[in-house]
Amino acid sequence: MKICVVGAGAIGGMLGVKLALTGHEVTLILRGANLEAVRQNGLMLIEENGNELVAHPIKATSSIAEAGVQDLVILAVKAHQVAAVAADLPQLMHSATRVVTMQNGIPWWYFHKLAGHYLGAPVRAVDPDGVIAQHIPIDSVIGSVVYPASEVIRPGVIKVIEGNRFTLGEIDGTDTPGIRAISDAFKAAGFKAPVSMDIRSEIWLKVWGNLSFNPISALTHATLEDICLYPPTRELAASMMTEAQAIGEKLGVQFKVSLEKRIAGAQAVGQHKTSMLQDVEQGRALELQALVASVLELGQITQTPTPTIHAVYALASLLAKNLAVHNATLKIS
Repeated sequence: MKICVVGAGAIGGMLGVKLALTGHEVTLILRGANLEAVRQNGLMLIEENGNELVAHPIKATSSIAEAGVQDLVILAVKAHQVAAVAADLPQLMHSATRVVTMQNGIPWWYFHKLAGHYLGAPVRAVDPDGVIAQHIPIDSVIGSVVYPASEVIRPGVIKVIEGNRFTLGEIDGTDTPGIRAISDAFKAAGFKAPVSMDIRSEIWLKVWGNLSFNPISALTHATLEDICLYPPTRELAASMMTEAQAIGEKLGVQFKVSLEKRIAGAQAVGQHKTSMLQDVEQGRALELQALVASVLELGQITQTPTPTIHAVYALASLLAKNLAVHNATLKIS
């Protein structure tokens, strides 16, 4: 299978290495020092047990146009980066190409192929101008939920922190030969890749925690364990999650675990900094639109009150604005 990983960072690169080593023709889209390192030495993946895997040689470029037509596109850039590459993605596609969307938060395609009152409605928080929907054919889209944590520790080297599960799902809830082939390819590469008939409920299970723990950690510089063990922030997270659950249930989502169990799961991760806190410390743009603003938008659509989510979003948005204006980082050392 010809596979292009658009955004071969910590997660995309992790997939790219293992898919390449199982015989697929993989092309990585990446930039800067990372690109130069991969061109010279290949891409290394350090697994949880310390085992080192190297895909070398492997095709790597900063130009989507150079990659050529693919059978599978793994879209692994962050949600706020998708619009910038959307117009180029058709260059990777033939009539049967599938696009696995690996963004955190509520996806731009959420209401597409979803029966009911909101069928086809846009999610403006993540696709404000409709650019993404315009350039990615909806019939090509496969939803996913990314569970692993990994990081680029130096150019060309990715370290797995924990996890190897990628849940996949057709956005109309069907079981197709196409998604099974992708699942099988992931499994052959060593990943857990279950196929869900209700990918939106799977997405909400992750969003449930992300919309609360990420902005709270960005504002407080606390780890997941710290947030869950400190009663005021545990209560704050629970309040945000309760509001979000009300929205999800109005949209037909089934929350398969209890709120307390979801919080306990976050606490069990331990002294882990959320991705949003890491972005604050490294001066990167925060994923507030996909993780929080999108939920607020769905709250408005379903006429569900979200006062706690709105308050935390306001504070985190101002933090993001100030960091961007001053080109600053913020870290408690």
